[in-house]
Amino acid sequence: MTIDSFLDYLRFERNYSEKTVVSYGIDLVKFEEYFKEVDENLDFTMIDVGLVRSWVMHLMERGYTATSVNRKLSSLRSFYRFLLKKKVVTVDPMQKVIGPKNKKPLPVFVKEKDMDRLLDDVSFGGGFSACRDKMVMEVLYATGMRRSELIGLNDVDVDFSASLMKVTGKRNKQRLIPFGEELRQAMLAYLKVRNEAVPERAEAFFVLENGRRMNASRVYQLVRRNLLKVVTLKKRSPHVLRHTFATSMLNHDAELGAVKELLGHSSLTTTEIYVHTTFEELKKVYKQAHPRA
Repeated sequence: MTIDSFLDYLRFERNYSEKTVVSYGIDLVKFEEYFKEVDENLDFTMIDVGLVRSWVMHLMERGYTATSVNRKLSSLRSFYRFLLKKKVVTVDPMQKVIGPKNKKPLPVFVKEKDMDRLLDDVSFGGGFSACRDKMVMEVLYATGMRRSELIGLNDVDVDFSASLMKVTGKRNKQRLIPFGEELRQAMLAYLKVRNEAVPERAEAFFVLENGRRMNASRVYQLVRRNLLKVVTLKKRSPHVLRHTFATSMLNHDAELGAVKELLGHSSLTTTEIYVHTTFEELKKVYKQAHPRA
């Protein structure tokens, strides 16, 4: 049973795209080239788990990413399922093969000095829209709340006397987020401008010019536009400000469990990724500053 038979099966019976079929073919040919170098008498029916694992090691040593290696293993798994179905082989060598773990990318965040410059020195313009846009940036950065939580925030959810916000997160789980005096004064100033500019409006804390609740697209666009004033990051989403909040908290010695609660994470493991982020920053500082780094 040849590679061509398998590719025809993908093409005509499984209706795979031609691009996918070609990719599968390349992966199988490369694997065949590898095991032929090990022993030219080998064929696909003679492959065992050990040989597949050595191929994985060979690929990793040549600089292939975990994602690329796992994609190649996926091609091989599909091929051996096909050979089992056609009774060409009786044992699947892929059954006990585990691919390398994909590294999770570290969260993108904005440096504190850039956020300070944006909120303290950069002009947002005049009028209600400019005041609201700056307020959105400040709240996201100061609280770490999600975009959906900001959009769902109502006037009644903000307790100015206790300096607490009640937000509704994933799976309708509610939590309280404290805020400081500086943000308190800024929010009161925003409400004054909002109430004068939009007398008839929804119960939402953040509204559009027509009085309706802000939507996800509008929040995304304003965050992206305003972050561009101070950074050249490719990713400039509201979630970047959530990452920035968490990173800043840990950089200033906040306890990991407290950051977990503020972010509304269900597991500490999710929060721990920000520890890696701050450590990567420390490594950069070390390499730049130490003469023997």
